[in-house]
Amino acid sequence: MFFASDNASAVPPQVIDALARANDGYEMPYGNDTVMTGVRARLREVFEAPEAAVYLVSTGTAANVLSLACLCPPWGAVLCHDTAHVQVDECNAPEAFMNGGKLLTVPGDGGRIDPEALKEALARLLPAAVHNAQPAALTLTNTTEMGTVYSPDQVAQLAGLAKGAGLSVHMDGARFANALVSSGATPAEMTWKAGVDVLSFGGTKNGLMGVEAVILFDPAKAQEFEFRRKRGAQLFSKHRYLSAQMQAYLADDLWLDLAKRANRAAARLADGIAALPGGRLMHPVEANMLFAEFPAEGHARATAAGATYYNLAELAGGSELGARLVTSWSTSDAEVDAFLSHLRG
Repeated sequence: MFFASDNASAVPPQVIDALARANDGYEMPYGNDTVMTGVRARLREVFEAPEAAVYLVSTGTAANVLSLACLCPPWGAVLCHDTAHVQVDECNAPEAFMNGGKLLTVPGDGGRIDPEALKEALARLLPAAVHNAQPAALTLTNTTEMGTVYSPDQVAQLAGLAKGAGLSVHMDGARFANALVSSGATPAEMTWKAGVDVLSFGGTKNGLMGVEAVILFDPAKAQEFEFRRKRGAQLFSKHRYLSAQMQAYLADDLWLDLAKRANRAAARLADGIAALPGGRLMHPVEANMLFAEFPAEGHARATAAGATYYNLAELAGGSELGARLVTSWSTSDAEVDAFLSHLRG
């Protein structure tokens, strides 16, 4: 009954097998391995982007901050949601890698930037005077930190506002696969066709041991990214072990299958909590993360039985418990049902 985070899950056997195969013999280092050649070609195929530049790094934070550094100069600003991972959970790494660039937050319900709020923010910032931070980029998180999903139309609306003001657009896709299978869109429809310039394509939260891809749909920034990746200590010598994970992830659409499993588990969990006396979902459950309230007695029973998740009681008050619960590819129906049984008592 582990619902603290999807990045705590085990690694699928297909990935372990791929790492074992990659461990045989010798390969050129620093991303020049033959496996990476196939990964690059496959991601270009998946995203219908034959000219895209593709790179691998080890963490989502690295993918985000190196991407944003390519889009935002030291005198610039990146607009993001109030709860965006880059704003709340990356220890000022974006500002550090942008060498002084700022993050400016924009509100919106359910973790999604409100288009009218974005219009207002851009109106305040533009035209930009020499005294002010120069708006340079918009970053969208999909799946959001509240577990909701931007549809391609919503991405396109926000990206259109940003592009109209001269900004580039980045997507933090740590849980991109979960958003994609929820939306029913194609990878291209969710990204560059909707106006996204750079995608942080997540793997670790969806079952990989530790690798993320950065996809630059406009390859003009490719050389700069290469320099920033090296300078940021993210150019792996034994790169083949990153490549092997991503190769297995993409093979036979494993990445989509893993995300579907996680989303199904979250839907089962959400339905069960919503049916509890005193149970309430705090946001729509559109991917594999949910925020819920339920009686404190149920919390006590579940945690005593070993359930693990984040307690957000300060958001709820009274006798109710606020909780963040995240399912993974390996979350079983039995785990979900056992947890719900403890909540019911």
